[in-house]
Amino acid sequence: VPFAPRLSAASMSVVEHVREMASAGLHSNVRLLSGLLLTMSGNNPELFSPSQKYQLLVYHADSLFHDKEYRNAVSKYTMALQQKKALSKTSKVRPSTGNAASTPQSQCLPSEIEVKYKMAECYTMLKQDKDAIAILDGIPSRQRTPKINMMLANLYKKAGQERSSVTSYKEVLRQCPLALDAILGLLSLSVKGAEVASMTINVIQSIPNLDWLSVWIKAYAFVHTGDNTRAINTICSLEKKSLLRDNVDLLGSLADLYFRAGDNKNSILKFEQAQMLDPYLIKGMDVYGYLLAREGRLEDVENLGCRLFNISDQHAEPWVVSGCHSFYSKRYSRALYLGAKAIQLNSNSVQALLLKGAALRNMGRVQEAIIHFREAIRLAPCRLDCYEGLIECYLASNSIREAMVMANNVYKTLGANAQTLTLLATVCLEDPVTQEKAKTLLDKALTQRPDYIKAVVKKAELLSREQKYEDGIALLRNALANQSDCVLHRILGDFLVAVNEYQEAMDQYSIALSLDPNDQKSLEGMQKMEKEESPTDATQEEDVDDMEGSGEEGDLEGSDSEAAQWADQEQWFGMQ
Repeated sequence: VPFAPRLSAASMSVVEHVREMASAGLHSNVRLLSGLLLTMSGNNPELFSPSQKYQLLVYHADSLFHDKEYRNAVSKYTMALQQKKALSKTSKVRPSTGNAASTPQSQCLPSEIEVKYKMAECYTMLKQDKDAIAILDGIPSRQRTPKINMMLANLYKKAGQERSSVTSYKEVLRQCPLALDAILGLLSLSVKGAEVASMTINVIQSIPNLDWLSVWIKAYAFVHTGDNTRAINTICSLEKKSLLRDNVDLLGSLADLYFRAGDNKNSILKFEQAQMLDPYLIKGMDVYGYLLAREGRLEDVENLGCRLFNISDQHAEPWVVSGCHSFYSKRYSRALYLGAKAIQLNSNSVQALLLKGAALRNMGRVQEAIIHFREAIRLAPCRLDCYEGLIECYLASNSIREAMVMANNVYKTLGANAQTLTLLATVCLEDPVTQEKAKTLLDKALTQRPDYIKAVVKKAELLSREQKYEDGIALLRNALANQSDCVLHRILGDFLVAVNEYQEAMDQYSIALSLDPNDQKSLEGMQKMEKEESPTDATQEEDVDDMEGSGEEGDLEGSDSEAAQWADQEQWFGMQ
């Protein structure tokens, strides 16, 4: 009996010790001690006051949150909120035991609002966005902090509740007018740049060296309306200013814009600049890896993937880069697995959705691929490559009508530029009735951008059908005057063969293979020419080819068995 009062006195100070350890970041220590104290409380309900039980539950839940045990943390936070309700009722009935000692504790109670925010964080980590919205919606508007409004805005946006998202982003800016990510959120939801700028004008005028912010808002307003040319020009004007020169975020945005505009050369250049300035850069590296893979630089892609995994394997980018390496190595099952893993880490990763969609399409699972490309379009309605992937799926399944409707919609939505004209022409080429329209569209595209590779390739395809090889050779030489591209050199080789210019054709195939050693069509063109040049050895070479073919089949069987191992990982394949 004499021991009981001393334990009661000690119990008051022990909660303070837990609180001090929590504020000091000693999470593992808090977890152990609070767990033991909660068991004691369960065995003797009178041992701690309601306010002490509330604190212990919150600190214990916080330690679980730190250990990424989100479901368990939600359970404890829920118990804490129930305890808080009980505390509110009992405080009206009787004072807490401990009298003087309880007063400072009651003043230091963890915020109920903060507990609800932590619960919402747990729900988002568990991909239970509806529950996260519900818990934050329950907080009265006047009590919502900027971070609560920011989380709500992002959740509303993801759920497609655009009006509510805009309201929440505006509330963030009202409280914090320099919240740049909230500004980007509003611009992405089609709020006018002028309206957004008006919400920051007071702070821009009152703080020195912030005059660039209005130009920054204007630049990203162009980005989100799909006006790539004006966005590039505006960001370039910012980047040239001495105070913002060599800013990694601006360089990354420029690289992404050049990519969207189909200028892969400048895109790679800007990504390389950003990477040199920040060797730990992750954002945008998935697009960079994709561009390198498209150019056949698979060794560089592999090195980039390894470097990114060393930085963080909890981001989608390294998985996407490795997936691009697999995809362009024609290991589609592995690319599918890696794309799905990236989506699991970040369901908003457009590049991961495109990778997975492309892998599914090449594996013949076209309907599943279509789902992924549609989701990519929802997330990035101004990115043409999302539409290209979907249209390729329609064409692969002979749905020319759907492809034509989509291409026309893109043409109307994103405007008549070289890229949209070429995309529409690509679909027109599939239908004999619209061949002339395809020719007109490609001529318009090449008038706007004579060096646009996709337009050159499609025009060459059209000239090949018409057997106008001399015109095709002139077109390709003109396109290659200021750039070097594997596909263009290979097609030029094909055209030169057609006009019996064998030596130069061989040179073009060699250049194509030097740019991309994995380009199978260039290799086939070269081998075909070698056979024609030495007909006396044809029989021997056929025998050798048969032997090589059997060896290749063996390799393919090996790669299929490897692919089967990846295919077993079915839990990664579904959309999250």
